[in-house]
Amino acid sequence: MTKRRQKTQQSGRPKQLSGILKVLFVLFFLSLLITVGGTVVYYLLIMDLPGIDALKDYRPSIASRVLDENDELIDEFFLEDRKLIRITEVPQIARHAFVAAEDSRFYQHKGLDLMSIFRAMFKNVEAGKIVQGGSTITQQVAKLMYLTPERKYIRKFKEAILSYRIDRYLTKDEILHLYLNQIYLGHGTYGIESASIGYFGKSARELTLPEAALLAGLPKAPTTYSPYLFFDRAKQRQVYVLTRMMEEGFITKEQMQAAVADPLKLRPIKPKDKVAAYFVEHVRRYVQEKYGADVLYKEGLTIYTTLNLEMQKEARDALVRGLAEVEERNEFDKDSLQGALYSMDVRTGAIRAMVGGRDFNASEFNRATQARRQPGSAFKPLIYTASFDKGMNPATRIVDSPIVFDDPSQEDGLWKPKNFDEKFLGPVTMRTALVQSRNVVTVKILQDIGIDYAASYAKNMGIESPLARNLSLALGASGVTMQELVRAYGVLANQGKKVTPYFIRKIVDRTGNVFEETRPQSEQVIDPRIAFMTTYVMQDVVESGTGRRVKGLGRPVAGKTGTTNDIRDAWFIGFTPSLITGVWIGFDQEKSLGKNEVGGRAAAPVWLYYMEKALRGRPVEAFPVPEGIVFVKVDHKTGFPVQGGGPGGIYECFLENALPSESPEDAIEDKEELFR
Repeated sequence: MTKRRQKTQQSGRPKQLSGILKVLFVLFFLSLLITVGGTVVYYLLIMDLPGIDALKDYRPSIASRVLDENDELIDEFFLEDRKLIRITEVPQIARHAFVAAEDSRFYQHKGLDLMSIFRAMFKNVEAGKIVQGGSTITQQVAKLMYLTPERKYIRKFKEAILSYRIDRYLTKDEILHLYLNQIYLGHGTYGIESASIGYFGKSARELTLPEAALLAGLPKAPTTYSPYLFFDRAKQRQVYVLTRMMEEGFITKEQMQAAVADPLKLRPIKPKDKVAAYFVEHVRRYVQEKYGADVLYKEGLTIYTTLNLEMQKEARDALVRGLAEVEERNEFDKDSLQGALYSMDVRTGAIRAMVGGRDFNASEFNRATQARRQPGSAFKPLIYTASFDKGMNPATRIVDSPIVFDDPSQEDGLWKPKNFDEKFLGPVTMRTALVQSRNVVTVKILQDIGIDYAASYAKNMGIESPLARNLSLALGASGVTMQELVRAYGVLANQGKKVTPYFIRKIVDRTGNVFEETRPQSEQVIDPRIAFMTTYVMQDVVESGTGRRVKGLGRPVAGKTGTTNDIRDAWFIGFTPSLITGVWIGFDQEKSLGKNEVGGRAAAPVWLYYMEKALRGRPVEAFPVPEGIVFVKVDHKTGFPVQGGGPGGIYECFLENALPSESPEDAIEDKEELFR
């Protein structure tokens, strides 16, 4: 070898070595870049990933339930119809059904099933888009709890990281608990418990194998496999799930065949009967205003109310029936008339029934609590009660005769109140005046006791709406709500005690923590003897006066009708010693109900229809007579005592220290004698 060649070879070795070093450096740099880049990408991916510590204290959005006084379900409030169930309460066969259908290697993998992932990747590359997921149950939990459902690779990477973390942090049963309570299963149901109730009308605790297999087939496509919409598809999917269960050794071939042959008994899908829609909305507004929408719709409150569901159904049916009768008599358009019914426990103030209109879907306006309408003559008992407290009594005589007042608002500058029949009876007792609802007498009574006094008295009894400070107050010209008027009448029924109407007994959250609990509240606002005097007269309204249509109830009842100008409003408020109910009939536009549709004809029958059913099976009660009340036999026309206990006359009630002057010896000491 020549020297020149030797030099050339020697000089090439360093160059080769240098090239190798460069390649190695590049490879090292690239690997470093990939490592660093991968690390950066990893940390960028996990930066916005949520912590999974909260999964130990799983608190999903669950429905709040509204229960009646007997703890029967009335309705629910929810963003997602979900009911929690512990994994230990879910039958093993149901758990196996979901595992077989969604993730057969659930108990073997660490949150990710690589075999499924590679299979899905191949399918996706082949299709040029994401067509298959290959997600494990753990991955579905990660997506359901933390991520969006979008089909992007970046989301899949995040899902994989979260799934691995979840599998390390939770047991398999804990993961399955999250999945079975969170998954959407069609027709508005979330979680296996809600779905089981929705599809089969029973708890998931009672699921059979064919039922469990049907539910397990739904997560893949709840609408596509809906047994209500596409039964054949649902059945095919059920068979697939049962086959997978057999292949995984969860069931035998015989069990599979029996399950396939089993006819599914699905619960019929029908709209919920919103029998208490106005009451439920009343509850919803209260709870949301006090505790917020998130608490109401997500925290799974149990709201115990005072409503009696059976009484509520009777109330709704009674109102619908009564409205239809008025419409038919007057040839009104069907469903054009409105009404309201409000029923309350006399002694406690608990609301037992509330109907705010004929159709909540057509109008959410609650005419029982929100509408201020003129009560007409239904306001008169409050005026009479105030007058009795001023020293008058049912036997006091007042002349029913024309009277005129200056009134610039009238066309001729004069107000001439008149009676409904446009007649005048001359001297009449206050009993007769109230029983026959004489307008002019009531105006004279108000004039005598004072407008301010009467208005304050009404406020003390429970009327909160502003009252006109003029003599039209006697005729119920100031608008009030049904709730107010029933509360005021309740003072008469409850021996002078005013109760606070309430509709919620107790509210507790999902953990049993008590948010609030109501104790009935009452206050003695008027003398029980005065309350009885009015009640005693109002019994005669039912026996022989404007409210005699409800006499057929067959038990002691006190009440009063109400009719406004042009017969735009028809009222009847009546009570027994235990239950008070108010009824209103009218148009929202305040037009006439028709010539003869007074309170006794339009509203009273609705009251009777309801009360007959509401009081069925309850003992008959007489109104208790308080101490200090004495009964004297008087002439019903003059109010004077019947001398010597002669024939005719009626027994009138008086305060024992204010007996009629002409024959105190005729006072009856034994009050029981009056009720035999």
